[in-house]
Amino acid sequence: MSLKYLEDKWDPKLAESLDETDTLRYRSNLLGSDLRITNFGGGNTSSKVRQTDPLTGQEVEVLWVKGSGGDLGSMGRDGFARLYMDKFLALKDRYRGSDYEDEMVGYYPLCRFGLHDRPASIDTPLHGLMPFKHIDHTHPDWGIALAATANGRKLLAEFNRQFDHHLMWLPWRRPGYELGVMLAEALKTDPQANGIILASHGLMTWGDDQYGCYRSTIEIIDALGRFVAGKIEAVGEELFGGECCQPRADRREVASQVLPFVRGLVGEAKGLIGQLVDLPEVLRFVCSRDAQRLAFQGTSCPDHFIRTKVRPFNVDWDPQKGDLDSLKESIATGLTQYRRDYADYYDSHKTADSPAMRDPNPTVVLIPGVGMLSFGKSKKEARITGEFYVNAIHVMEGATALADGTMDEGIDPDRVVNNYVALSPEEAFGIEYWALEEAKLQRQPPEKEMARRVAMVVGGGSGIGREFCTRLAHEGAHVVVADRNQEAAQETVDELKRHFGGDVALALPLDITRRGTVAKALREAAMYFGGVDDLVNTAAVFIPPDRGDGFLDATWDTVLKVNVIGNIILVEEFAVLIGEQGSEGSVLLTSSANAVVPKTGSEPYDASKAAVNHLIRELAIRYAPAIRVNGISPATVIEGSSMFPRERVMASLSKYNISFDESEEAMALIEKLAGYYAQRTLTGRPIRPRDVVEAGYFLLSPRSDRTTGHVIPVDGGLKEAFLR
Repeated sequence: MSLKYLEDKWDPKLAESLDETDTLRYRSNLLGSDLRITNFGGGNTSSKVRQTDPLTGQEVEVLWVKGSGGDLGSMGRDGFARLYMDKFLALKDRYRGSDYEDEMVGYYPLCRFGLHDRPASIDTPLHGLMPFKHIDHTHPDWGIALAATANGRKLLAEFNRQFDHHLMWLPWRRPGYELGVMLAEALKTDPQANGIILASHGLMTWGDDQYGCYRSTIEIIDALGRFVAGKIEAVGEELFGGECCQPRADRREVASQVLPFVRGLVGEAKGLIGQLVDLPEVLRFVCSRDAQRLAFQGTSCPDHFIRTKVRPFNVDWDPQKGDLDSLKESIATGLTQYRRDYADYYDSHKTADSPAMRDPNPTVVLIPGVGMLSFGKSKKEARITGEFYVNAIHVMEGATALADGTMDEGIDPDRVVNNYVALSPEEAFGIEYWALEEAKLQRQPPEKEMARRVAMVVGGGSGIGREFCTRLAHEGAHVVVADRNQEAAQETVDELKRHFGGDVALALPLDITRRGTVAKALREAAMYFGGVDDLVNTAAVFIPPDRGDGFLDATWDTVLKVNVIGNIILVEEFAVLIGEQGSEGSVLLTSSANAVVPKTGSEPYDASKAAVNHLIRELAIRYAPAIRVNGISPATVIEGSSMFPRERVMASLSKYNISFDESEEAMALIEKLAGYYAQRTLTGRPIRPRDVVEAGYFLLSPRSDRTTGHVIPVDGGLKEAFLR
């Protein structure tokens, strides 16, 4: 069968070079690389392979199946659980029925093949109990659209006739051992089936070999796409009941103003990272007449609402008439009601052994005329949450477009909106608060100290600033690298992404002497991460004497503007954002030992740093208790500093009568100057960027949440700089 939407990415030559299990990994990665086939972390694949038992030396059949918590698109061989097939099939004798199916998960580790300890997922029976060598379980939007319709059985028969497929329909059942039993029994009644639609859930497909399985999966999904997309195109502008408002031309500006406000409200219990999604399909949905009713019903596929919760928060606001203040008022009022409704949902369905109620705030906020705000514990999670709800929108557009006025027998009309069928609140709660899902959450590693926070590091393109960016990212923070040298900032971001992942950092150009660019940079950071929680400034300027032994008036103006006024502008604009978030923030400014030690040849710089010392105290008073303001006071740091080009290093060596040759390598010159500075201190050690960062990180972090208005010297014990 030819393909219209999907692409056959299988490389036969590459596949031939792989063994059976690595071909399974390859097949899985191909399927997971396309969100139209399955969502992040969703779906699973398996193969039953012959391997030598490491204990007996005999050849046995082993089930390789995607393990718990894995992602098809990125997993490696170690992402698969491996079970003896004979032992797994023997578990049928231990099964006591659907009321006890959860206990079966406890037996899976006893079936483990070899020493590999990847935990088997709750979907393992869907693969182990079906009689096929290779199986794919996917969550294509087109497939779930069909699976989430009130007339699904009728539509499936129409699909099979039109595309010459033989898909079966299986009623909704929560993933687990009982669903595996149901699948195996269903296949006995219809051995000609080449796939199964799981109501409100997804698609099962299979094959006799790796490529045959892959090709069958994409052919069926592509055919589902043609079936569903054709219906959507036929409905046209009347999709979702038609348009009730138009997207605002200034929606991104509106979002930049409201996103920090919403982030502060939904992240009150635990901080969240947020983003705007204004894709065409999202705007069409939020601007439609039926968006409110459809969104309230919740999603259908279990994988969707584990991240998007039982339903999103749809803001009641008219984008054509309302302004920013009315939008914020509607959000605040609506969120209060959302939390009450969520608490009622929990109280109505909890049992004696239910886990405690989780955060009652939404992770998806729909704003008419603007788009969707999605939130998560990290930028990656916020992005994935948004992707999941885009999947849900695709499902709803397909399901509603497939309406023909009929309804299958046994469908609850209360769960239907325009032919779209969502899971009931009882079923939704059963998955959201499932003991097995709770156990999966409990297995996650503890979060790092700066997780869920966003830090802007000004001067992050080099030296202490770059070191600070690395330290913060290592502790779990998201980092905005701001620098007037955008190329240097991007180099820092590239380095952070290599070590900590592609969603962790953002590079922005910034001139701290221009209030407009500071405000713009903070807004751009808020649009990317949802807001900013911490501010670090390591940027400063040093200008050597340029009027004999003194300085030009313009030099004084420049140094004071950058080193003093720049700090004032940064903190004032940061305070505006913290106010919008309604949260607490932390600021770290960089002073210098020169602020205390008097000397000649650096008067503008020294005076500016003395001003910074006092500015720290006064800003701490002004912004208490919402913002803590502290500082670090390092002695001269040469390593990696943009303020020490080769010319300045040689000038300083000459000033201190330290012999050198102009032909020497830059690093040799730096080591001489750093050694001179070090021998003047009590510890005799040069000050490195990481030394300064360790002290600064302490002041910025929650470890010092009772400290503000304080400056820590990092000068190796420079007695001339002892506090007086």
